[in-house]
Amino acid sequence: MSKIRVLYQYLIALPILLVLTVLCAVITLLAFPWKNSWWLNRVQALWARMWCYLTFVPVKMVGLEHIRQHQSYVFVANHQSNFDIFVLYGWLPVVFKWLMKKEMSHIPVVGLACRAAGHIFIDRRHAKAATHSLQAVEEQLKDGVSTVIFPEGTRSHDGQMGAFKRGAFQIAWDLNLPVIPICLDGCYQVMNRFAKSVTPHPVTATILPEMDLHQYATMEESIQAVRGAIAAAQH
Repeated sequence: MSKIRVLYQYLIALPILLVLTVLCAVITLLAFPWKNSWWLNRVQALWARMWCYLTFVPVKMVGLEHIRQHQSYVFVANHQSNFDIFVLYGWLPVVFKWLMKKEMSHIPVVGLACRAAGHIFIDRRHAKAATHSLQAVEEQLKDGVSTVIFPEGTRSHDGQMGAFKRGAFQIAWDLNLPVIPICLDGCYQVMNRFAKSVTPHPVTATILPEMDLHQYATMEESIQAVRGAIAAAQH
């Protein structure tokens, strides 16, 4: 059964998904003037959902009532797998910008489309460039546009949550924006960083109540509070 599944993924699902990826990228490039529009966000969400639909990965969202309309947020999620991106892009019902590694900008067509969509690339090897990228994010977080950040900085090696970096929290702290923690469960089982194919497995994204970082005495305290909230929601 696993061999049939892998053949299906490589011979049927992947070619379809690559075509859809190019199509979505072209639409995003052409729609550059409307990069923050709801309709373009839904086109991109449909593309992300197709990755889950065609690989038979069921997704459940819990806690959508915690999101206020027209409010900008810094969404902070644990990072288990590349499928985290498809789950959040496909099912998080807000217009948001990713803070992503600069290496992603070199992917043909997709890199250009990400720039056109307003996503921010960050060069973590150079402090000055990283600071400039964070400032670019801050300029966009208005009129209900949010950002989604994986504060671990990289996918989990073993399914366990790593330490959180300060970047996401500095943005929220400086702009006085609420943070919404998101707990992702099941993405590691779907496709960990060493896997060559997708294993169908249920994924749950739990959206937790928003948190005001300024209720904590220090930045470090707020980081640990957010990380603790996500850890407590994991099954």
